Amino acid sequence: MDGKKRANIQVGKKVKVVQKADQRTGKLTEGVVARLLTKSATHLHGIKVMLENGVVGRVQEVITTEVGKE
Repeated sequence: MDGKKRANIQVGKKVKVVQKADQRTGKLTEGVVARLLTKSATHLHGIKVMLENGVVGRVQEVITTEVGKE
């Protein structure tokens, strides 16, 4: 799912984010959303969030799991 729309992201969802330091390499960090930091409905580079482990980054992908699979 697209990480550029705030409506696609909720607290508790598993996402992949790119941290500021990793923007050049594109390295993604996976985690669970603790807070949404971007106020606007959309953002060109992804909605900024804070993960439960304290990492701040822009969402590149929202991970959706099928029923019965985790």
